[in-house]
Amino acid sequence: MSAEDLPFNRPASPQSSTSQPIADSLSTDGGESGEYHGPHSPSHFPSLVLAGICSATTPFLLLGDILDCLPLDQCDKIFSFVEENVSTWKSNSFYTAGKNYLLRMCNDLLRRLSKSQNTVFCGRIQLFLARLFPLSEKSGLNLQSQFNLDNITVFNKNEQESTLGQRPTEEKEDGMEVEEGEMGDEEPGAPAPCSIPIDYNLYRKFWTLQDYFRNPVQCYEKFSWITFLKYSDETLAVFKSFKLDDMQASKRKLEELRTAGGDHVYFAKFLTSEKLMDLQLSDSNFRRHILLQYLVLFQYLKGQVKFKSSSCILNDDQCSWMEETTKLVYQLLKEIPPDGDKFATMVEHVLNTEENWNSWKNEGCPSFVKDRDELTRLWNLNHDNMAACQSESREFMPSLEDFFEEAIEQADPANMVENEYKVVHNSNYGWRALRLLSRRSPHFFQPTNQQFKSLADYLESMVIKLAKELPDLPSEEIKTGEEDDEDNSDTLLKESNDSPSMQNKLVSNQQMDEIAAKLGAQWKTLAGQLEIKAAEIREIETDSEDVDMQAKLLLVAWQDREGTQATVESLVTALNAAGFPKIADILNET
Repeated sequence: MSAEDLPFNRPASPQSSTSQPIADSLSTDGGESGEYHGPHSPSHFPSLVLAGICSATTPFLLLGDILDCLPLDQCDKIFSFVEENVSTWKSNSFYTAGKNYLLRMCNDLLRRLSKSQNTVFCGRIQLFLARLFPLSEKSGLNLQSQFNLDNITVFNKNEQESTLGQRPTEEKEDGMEVEEGEMGDEEPGAPAPCSIPIDYNLYRKFWTLQDYFRNPVQCYEKFSWITFLKYSDETLAVFKSFKLDDMQASKRKLEELRTAGGDHVYFAKFLTSEKLMDLQLSDSNFRRHILLQYLVLFQYLKGQVKFKSSSCILNDDQCSWMEETTKLVYQLLKEIPPDGDKFATMVEHVLNTEENWNSWKNEGCPSFVKDRDELTRLWNLNHDNMAACQSESREFMPSLEDFFEEAIEQADPANMVENEYKVVHNSNYGWRALRLLSRRSPHFFQPTNQQFKSLADYLESMVIKLAKELPDLPSEEIKTGEEDDEDNSDTLLKESNDSPSMQNKLVSNQQMDEIAAKLGAQWKTLAGQLEIKAAEIREIETDSEDVDMQAKLLLVAWQDREGTQATVESLVTALNAAGFPKIADILNET
């Protein structure tokens, strides 16, 4: 059975009356245009649904049946109606009921179409689906970065059957008819034949690269990478040595394509005939396509892809070669007429944008629609925001008891509230708590030696203090293992007046000067024991070139970080661990 024997490719019988209301009327009543505006026209579907005459799924079922029974040329016209009403299908009345039907209908059409012969129609369907579904719709995404491994480029792999490098044994006679695909008399203004000596090795290496573009994971394998690098260098060397300099001829060709009466048709598959190799190397679009493949491949190899295997890692030599080759590819793109500079700039911009999409996929494809934040909610509470701000009801200040009651209850270990669910970790609550404490609590302005890593830690300490002071609140049950700031201050003051022990004694400025002078250029050895980060070490080296000053800055950075924990005992332990026992003894004596 041939394609013409299928039901949807046979014209409707004139005697048939069953399909006349919809299918036949679409092709006969509208004349050559295929348009139909009778009572069964698809354009009436939305109004029938909105009027309650039929369900929301009825239009999609009818459209699916119509497209199934019509030939492809008329499906093209019907699909124009589907495209034009994409905003209708996205409305609340149709989207939920019809999105699966539309997806199934488009997939059925794509299965009937040829990717090489109906390229434009296939593209229209893909664009329609992209417009129909939101960007965050995961069903249309290649989340796992899978490749189309079935897209195999077929070429002659048998050197014995190659015709490259062979001269024709017989000259063409005058008047001999030239077959389709053979070279006849050259037209005036046509580009000159390729001057590169093309042999079978160049032909084989050139088309072998397509297998790496098809499956980039091969590049992470050692021997495959060596082959890819060798073939790429030879291919790009050919592109570099043979440049397309005939700018005027390329512009004339471009203008001819723009002003041609018929549609410009192209095919998605490569033509790998050996006879076409010289013509392909002379074609600007072909060169751009190959060079663009390199850039896309490099972006995948260097990019951070969530589903990449842990073994897919490039070494420094591979990264260096790709950086150099990327610069060469962009330079070759700029040299290809016409408008090489503009094309290269556009490609670079598109690939940079693609990096954002990759990051979005790696993050799990979060929705682009942001939830309303607290400020938006407050802004929409009243139609006149200025009058709402001036309202007398806003002039109030809660008491400490009322505001911190929930926080104090959550601080009680008996309630077993996890830290992440405590109100003190809410940034909005923390901001209001600071404002209230500044107006009503004396603890807010009281100096303290205690250091806090976050606002939540500070508020927890304030909650403990308030629980001890405020009446009718369970303060005795709250135990944190930390003393009150006032007690800490008194303890430190008392220890400073009495003879302090080495365990609690802080390192003085004079002691740091003496230690820095003893350390000198060896201060980096101590930095590791003091857990100073590499970035801080580089900053210290930048701030001063004097080694004694660098050692002093190291100790100052350690003291700033540790605060009250920067004791003599801690520094002595670090010095001994770093291999400076004599300096540690000097510190003990002082």
